[in-house]
Amino acid sequence: MTYFRRQVSPVDPKDPIDYKNVDLLRRFVTERGKILPRRITGLTCQQQRDLTRAIKQARLLAMIPFVNKEG
Repeated sequence: MTYFRRQVSPVDPKDPIDYKNVDLLRRFVTERGKILPRRITGLTCQQQRDLTRAIKQARLLAMIPFVNKEG
């Protein structure tokens, strides 16, 4: 019999996915500025949608760069 391990969400429920929470958003963006897919982040569908919306909004407000120019 196979037992499946329940995945723990990488986002704390108390920590809102918001465009102002830049430290949280940076964890889900690659060095090249791409948003990581759901299969890698381990988020739910709704969390991934909220995260994508927040990252795009933060980019437009210049809180997160579109492309990382380091290196």
